[in-house]
Order: sequence, then C-alpha cells, then structure tokens
Amino acid sequence: MTTAARVHLSKTRPTAYEKLAALSKEIGHLARDAGIEPLLCELVQMRASQINGCAYCLRVHTKKALSLGETTERMTVLPAWREAGLYSERERAALALTEAITLVSHGHVSDEVYAASREIFDEEEFATLSWMIVSINAFNRIAVTSRYLVDPEES
Repeated sequence: MTTAARVHLSKTRPTAYEKLAALSKEIGHLARDAGIEPLLCELVQMRASQINGCAYCLRVHTKKALSLGETTERMTVLPAWREAGLYSERERAALALTEAITLVSHGHVSDEVYAASREIFDEEEFATLSWMIVSINAFNRIAVTSRYLVDPEES
C-alpha cells in the first residue's frame, strides 16, 4: 500500500490531533516549570521515536536537539546509551524510563526502573516525564500508521 492510500489521521480527524498537540504543548510547559532540561526532553522523545521507528518524529526532535546545542556524537550513540559514558545520571534514568514505558508490552515498567527514576526525579518531574513519553508514543503511532513522509531537505 502506498502512502497516498493511507488515511492521514491528523487530517481526517483534525480535532483529535489538535487535542493531542495541545496536550504535548501543556507537557512542554510542565517540563519547563519543573526545571526539566530541554535537551533531556529531546533525548527522551528521540529515544522513544527510535524504538518506534518513527522517522518523522526523529527528524523533528533531532532538529530541536541540535538547535539546543546537542552533539551529533550523543545523538548517534543514543540507541546504545547504556554502553556510552556520554549521558548524565538524570539522562540515563530518563532514558531507562522511556524504554520501559515505550516497551511496556515487554514486561511493564519494572520496580527497578521505577525506583531508580524516583531516586533521581521528584514526583512532578517523574509525572511530567511519564506524560512526555506517553505523548511522544502517541505521536509516533499516528505518524507511523499514516506513514508521514520524510522527504530530503532542499539545500
């Protein structure tokens, strides 16, 4: 089936998509108010998008991360973050939580991941990060289902 034959969810039911976009915007405000680092937010969204194979969201969050000063090295090794000594303790906890929530069908969010996250993040930070992960997973599923295109950029 070609992309043209797919139902474009955000265009077919725009009010639902607009509500999801509003939720995402609210989560961004909550993250800022909670003091969660903008780069950490982008890493979380990039990692979930990698797991879900969402090229569209990867492009969006890679561009945002680069604009915030993220390095290509850290973005390149993100899928192997456990083996790389490039990420802070907060980032590592957030990435573990991201993987656990994104891959919830593989065994739920373990007590170990939950406890490790709560040692690093206070209640508001934890809740905000969890909502962010839920939100990006929703966007990934919309983009992948509708096969949002990622065309080459013009020079």
